[in-house]
Amino acid sequence: MVAHPDRPPSAVRSVSAEVLRDGDELLLTFTVEGLEHVALPDRAVPSRTDGLWKTTCCELFLAPPGSDVYFEFNYSPSTQWAAYRFDSYRAGGCDLPLSVEPHVDHESAYLAVVRQNLSDLPPGPLQMSLTAVIEETDGTKSYWALAHAPGPPDFHNRATFIATLPVPPHP
Repeated sequence: MVAHPDRPPSAVRSVSAEVLRDGDELLLTFTVEGLEHVALPDRAVPSRTDGLWKTTCCELFLAPPGSDVYFEFNYSPSTQWAAYRFDSYRAGGCDLPLSVEPHVDHESAYLAVVRQNLSDLPPGPLQMSLTAVIEETDGTKSYWALAHAPGPPDFHNRATFIATLPVPPHP
């Protein structure tokens, strides 16, 4: 991922994410080089929680190609999470009902390790963006993504959905 040029990190050197898909299950691993400088939220009871993006948080955005609809998932190292569905760019946002809640964990070497079930999303390939808000212990906030659109950080901008999550092969 790359940091937004207008909001660079102070001591964090890089943020990366690995994505593995097995059927409807997605395993996301977010890594930070300089993790010792990250302000980590206290561990909490795993639950759907709004406002996670206000501090250190990892995010996944998915969208069916050719549709204005998109989905946003937020994962906190606290183990809390959020899932939203939008009708179009920042419009018609509501909680996305999930038949299987994500499992989020913070392990010493990783910012977050997430298991996300995708069975509630439309079938087929999905445009994808991986992002992170990183708050450092000195108060610096940096915004990381696969790509940034011109202007201030905006993870909802479809121009940043530059990856594709393919359909898993049938066994």
